[in-house]
Amino acid sequence: MGKRLRRLLLAFLPRGEEPDDAFALALLQGEERALYLAMDPRDRAHAVRVARRLLRHYPDAPVFAIRAALLHDAGKVLRPYRPLERILTGLYALPVPPYPLRRGIFGAFQVRRHHPLYAAERIQDPEVRALVLEHHRPQSLWGKRLHQADQEE
Repeated sequence: MGKRLRRLLLAFLPRGEEPDDAFALALLQGEERALYLAMDPRDRAHAVRVARRLLRHYPDAPVFAIRAALLHDAGKVLRPYRPLERILTGLYALPVPPYPLRRGIFGAFQVRRHHPLYAAERIQDPEVRALVLEHHRPQSLWGKRLHQADQEE
């Protein structure tokens, strides 16, 4: 419960998060860097925590898995970070199609549900793309490990 309360408070305080961008940028390649930097600082800080947690649990993790951890929520860049939308869409999941991407609250539900797809469409490396795409419904070993590291927060 304490972690959820912390995340709720940080949702309203963007200056409360200071992502370790140097750590992330040292691992990311090419267009991945721009995609990562387009993310809200709160999402970048979360991504770095997930990547570090993955490394802590699995020191031998392949670099593509760490890069996927850094980009797993990058599909959320399609909408501005609005704390109330994030909370609402996190509490209730509407069965919405990914396209066409809409405005307003319907679009917020689309981004919440389909952000792995939106991120994967922008990632060129097939191994990174596959893990990002499956991070909510893991299939592979590293997909399951990424999902676990993401869920620990």
